[in-house]
Amino acid sequence: MLDQAKRAARAALEAWRRAASASHVRQSRPHVTRAALTAGLARLGIAPGDTLFVHSSLKSLGYVEGGAPAVIGALQDAVGSQGTLLLPTYYLPGGTVRATCAMPDYVFDPRRHGTHMGRLPEAFLASAGVRRSIHPTHSVSAWGRHAIHLTEAHHRAPSIFGMDSPWQRFIGCEHAKVLGLGISMGPVTFYHALEDAMGGAFPVPVWEDDTKLLACLDHAGRRWEVPVRPFDQAVAQRRIDHPGRGDLRDYFHREFDTAGLRVNGQVGDAASWCIPAQAFYAHLGRLASDNVTIYASAAQLAARPIGRA
Repeated sequence: MLDQAKRAARAALEAWRRAASASHVRQSRPHVTRAALTAGLARLGIAPGDTLFVHSSLKSLGYVEGGAPAVIGALQDAVGSQGTLLLPTYYLPGGTVRATCAMPDYVFDPRRHGTHMGRLPEAFLASAGVRRSIHPTHSVSAWGRHAIHLTEAHHRAPSIFGMDSPWQRFIGCEHAKVLGLGISMGPVTFYHALEDAMGGAFPVPVWEDDTKLLACLDHAGRRWEVPVRPFDQAVAQRRIDHPGRGDLRDYFHREFDTAGLRVNGQVGDAASWCIPAQAFYAHLGRLASDNVTIYASAAQLAARPIGRA
């Protein structure tokens, strides 16, 4: 009973916080329509038939008339009936991969577990025609032409971002693009696809030694044991998404701009960007060969000038 009361109190507090935030945005930020968002995406180079992996900050877009569902509608309008959308719908009840792996009796169930990734992924999960991958920490959801192909094998992949994961299959799609709506180059999980693909050849040992098996139920209620290897926490503290690594985020911003790979533009009120996935992946590989990764030290960045061929 006490646990239920605590959960109810947390839910009420979160609902109040969101209502207060929405009221502030409505009063203080530009109002944006679905049509305006679609136009902004088109100016960014998003076209019918594209497959987009979307990382986003909903509040950065301004006050969107119709809220998160309108943003999803704009993304669907931009890629059309032959396009595909992927959004991270990760569920990390422990707060981190390591802490989630340590939870006793944890079983991921897509029929009752939502996502901790914010309002846009939440609304996406609730949308018609969305498919969700089965994974205890990094479930991904997709809509459109390639939705089934991208999500169907995640629970059988040897690692979170490895072969047959949504990321590796996404890289193989034609017209695949990574889209950042109102975010920096920091919170982009696409980076990890290279780490899993390179394994021990990756310049930085980013994983802990032990692989855990976490239980999942699929959409039919069948049980699967899924391998999950936690990140090394000491290494993660110097990663590009850490608050103190503004130098690394700025380096990647300027590097991908100088390489001519990043298209920048405004979507709603948000500074946004888009990078073709295959070119993104290939360039990350070239950077890694120069010992520049999303964990690079200031000295490693200084040793490789921006734009070096």
